[in-house]
Amino acid sequence: MKIVLAEVPYTKDRNISVEQSCCPEGAELAIAVYDEHSSNNDKFYAEIADADIIVNGYVYFGKKEIDALKKCKVISFQSTGYNEVDLDYATKKGIAVCSILDYCTQETAENAMTLMLNLQRAIRIYDRSVQNDRVWDYLVAKDVHMKRVAGQTMGIAGLGRIGQSVARKALAFDMPVIAYDPYLPPEIAEKLGVKLVDLDTLLAESDVISIHMNLTDENRHMFNKDTFMKMKKKPIIINEGRGALICDEDLVWALDEGLVRAAGLDMLESENPDLSDCRLLGRDNVLLTPHSGYYSETSDYLVAKYSMENALYCYYGEYDKVRVIRNGIGL
Repeated sequence: MKIVLAEVPYTKDRNISVEQSCCPEGAELAIAVYDEHSSNNDKFYAEIADADIIVNGYVYFGKKEIDALKKCKVISFQSTGYNEVDLDYATKKGIAVCSILDYCTQETAENAMTLMLNLQRAIRIYDRSVQNDRVWDYLVAKDVHMKRVAGQTMGIAGLGRIGQSVARKALAFDMPVIAYDPYLPPEIAEKLGVKLVDLDTLLAESDVISIHMNLTDENRHMFNKDTFMKMKKKPIIINEGRGALICDEDLVWALDEGLVRAAGLDMLESENPDLSDCRLLGRDNVLLTPHSGYYSETSDYLVAKYSMENALYCYYGEYDKVRVIRNGIGL
């Protein structure tokens, strides 16, 4: 059995001790690195060719990558999302695609609130003023036009596990919460004390918009110039979903035009962005984290353990034990 961990350049040197501990005796565990900015990924394709199992974080497996797999039974995602694969083509090839339902709900929701509160309270500006400029003056952030958080409307796009956790935390800050989620049973929102609304209402009435949706072909670049122009209250945008839900170029435009007052982003469109040419950098009203919202020592252990367990269950045909199979293979 050969298990390949598909990595991008910034994850290739991560600790894989949990994956190693889950490997069956005699199995080979290899790392294959894909660099979207490189013109030559031959080593990646050679390494995955004879893989029985792919454990994947952020590498996109399209037709070319799937065709390179000569005997693979499963692509197991180290995430709740599974957008980094051509699901239909994997299904056609008989490759199971699985992911994890819950391993970092608390961490991701906490990160969303942390980004929001830091932007609301101008923490970066105050900290830099004190630490770097040695200035002790609360008026250095007067241009932020700070408002009390209590009473601001939190709009949540995607009221799944993480969105619901954010809703509970926002309600604890005395924020009214509305949400857009066309797939959620209304009684779940009602029980939380959240009002379900359509997308245009969310855009128009929210002081903060926190994004927690899975990425699909239908909602890619859902947040673009058209949606930004519908935001009447110049909201703070928080993204803990997937980077490509937001068009980065259009967000830059919305920030420059004053349609969005600030943005807290745990990811950009690319999972391996070229930061040398990123126009979202260098702004006091933008906080960026490197898709670290999920991270704690607890969640990092669980994501490695669960993804390996899922992969091995599929390999051995024990599909009923897999946390969630996304394309129905084996069910």
